Amino acid sequence: MALRERESSSSSINDKQEQNCSRVITIVFLALFIDLLGFALILPLFPSILDYYSQTEDGFYLSLQRGVDWFAVMVGMPPERKYNSVLFGGLIGSIFSILQFFSAPLTGAVSDCLGRRPVILMTVMGLITSYALWAASRTFGIFLLSRIVGGISKGNVSLSTAIIADLHSPKARSKGMAMIGIAFSLGFTLGPMIGAYLAMETEKGEVFYLRSALLALMFAVADLIFIFFLLPETLPKEKRVSSVTSGFQAAVDLLSPLALFQFSAVTREKESPSEENLQNLKILGLAYFLYLFLFSGLEYTLSFLTHQRFQFSSMHQGKMFFFIGITMAVIQGGYARRIKPGNEIRAVKKAIMLLIPAFLLIGWAASVTMLSVGLLLYSFGSASQKGRVMGILRSLGALARALGPILSATVYWLAGAEVCFTVCGAFFLIPFVLLGSIKQQRKEE
Repeated sequence: MALRERESSSSSINDKQEQNCSRVITIVFLALFIDLLGFALILPLFPSILDYYSQTEDGFYLSLQRGVDWFAVMVGMPPERKYNSVLFGGLIGSIFSILQFFSAPLTGAVSDCLGRRPVILMTVMGLITSYALWAASRTFGIFLLSRIVGGISKGNVSLSTAIIADLHSPKARSKGMAMIGIAFSLGFTLGPMIGAYLAMETEKGEVFYLRSALLALMFAVADLIFIFFLLPETLPKEKRVSSVTSGFQAAVDLLSPLALFQFSAVTREKESPSEENLQNLKILGLAYFLYLFLFSGLEYTLSFLTHQRFQFSSMHQGKMFFFIGITMAVIQGGYARRIKPGNEIRAVKKAIMLLIPAFLLIGWAASVTMLSVGLLLYSFGSASQKGRVMGILRSLGALARALGPILSATVYWLAGAEVCFTVCGAFFLIPFVLLGSIKQQRKEE
């Protein structure tokens, strides 16, 4: 009788824990989806925003133009101002990502001491400030400031992952990570379309990006209220670090590029991997960095290419992002999830081999039809891409996204779209070869 009561009590506790996990996963999914919707509104507007500051003869923007023109003359290049916006766009993208690279480990370290809930609320308040500045911006300097504040505050994405990692059961954590992936897919599919539509609905005398900025601000305020009232604390006090300083010490390994490529955080753990596994991790980390470095750079210059070569409006850009998002979602649902364990590297290599012709087609596209075929291959290639290892890979990804846009934009500015997309597309062979050198491990390892 006593045994039955204990079993019944244990079953009741497990059911309650499962319900709490499901509730946390749902809240994190909705909060992240709202956040990413607001973040993605600006994506199709970037080329038009930079054109706007150029046409309004903004003082700060024009001083940057003159600096770039002077440099072009110094290196013996004819100054082509239409390419300057690509360079400035790459610079803005890299500034945002480098700030995110630094802020994500630091906000994670603070949350290890103070708890997830107060820190994620602080990051959302930072995003509210960023979107308010964007809505109020009538000069390039204020717009740039809004992106800087946004980059510093974007640690909420890594905090969402940390909240899911706090859940007690592996099954719940796996489900939570899958839901985070779905939130990204939905946010980056719907957000650009909404942003582009609002830009088209501008009334006479109204700045074309104002409605998108105000909606992003409303999303962030709604996110703050939603998290404040519904998100519970997932990191118990007994599992927190004793001080913020000790949390920062753990974050150092995620801020040093050398430590990231050496996977130093993993080697300092009690159960460090074998020499062969560690070598495989280092190769995987380098391949992942190079892949994202090239991919993010070409991804960032894509909207500028279509804007300049095919005169894509914000709505055209929104439709392009929607097409990419829907195609990726279909492939992820129909193919990527069916990849058998042990076949992941083979699948990624296939995806990389699709990206090479995709970027060649996009770079040399002379018609929208040729561009569409390239975008379709790009979507196929993009769709197929524990613990401290995941944290290191996330930081490597942030570092790659910090360097990729400005370097690709510089190549675009120096040599044009065709050379940029051809050279970077060919460089995808490096991560392909690196992945081929990884020794397949036995399943139990």
